[in-house]
Amino acid sequence: MFTFDRALRERIAENLARLIAPADEGAHADLRAASVAVIVAANDKGEASFLITRRMPRMGAHAGQQALPGGKVDAGEAAEAAARRETAEEIGLHLDPDALLGRLDPYPTRSGFSMLPFVYWAENTRDLAPNPNEVKSVRHVPLADLYVYADPILFPGDTPERPILRLALGERFIHAPTAAVLYQFREVGLEGRYQSVAHFDQPDFARR
Repeated sequence: MFTFDRALRERIAENLARLIAPADEGAHADLRAASVAVIVAANDKGEASFLITRRMPRMGAHAGQQALPGGKVDAGEAAEAAARRETAEEIGLHLDPDALLGRLDPYPTRSGFSMLPFVYWAENTRDLAPNPNEVKSVRHVPLADLYVYADPILFPGDTPERPILRLALGERFIHAPTAAVLYQFREVGLEGRYQSVAHFDQPDFARR
């Protein structure tokens, strides 16, 4: 179990600053920009957790899938500001800029986005308000659940050297791209060892 305390906050921030290189603004320039938020918060037992949503089943894209809060970056908007805006719109959580701990590597998705994940620390998540047009539910997943298996589960994909990644979250499973982001967060943010994830692929259902 991870304790939601100052030591954990400092550990994550230091690891991200030490191991993640500055963003290359020219990387994936042919893809549309998107941002997601990895939000570290305490669950009702006081365990350090992260927030994950389940999208509404009637949505046109990625319907019913588990996902981190996030979405497209608007024209003229900074990617980090987009992550906080989308979080407020989707789950009613307003993050201050100083809640930012750092970021992870951009992940190129099969749906045509360069997805940039930002990591935040949230002291209060008691009054979440999921947007009924987008989010069916939001839950706290203990950080310890990222360690159900030592390694992610890999399956052969349709592109050589791009295995499909699946990650266990307790008794549930999640796939890339969300699983890729969470796997890198575990390795870099929590363990302090660099792990690239851009080469991991998505299953067919997660590409639409």
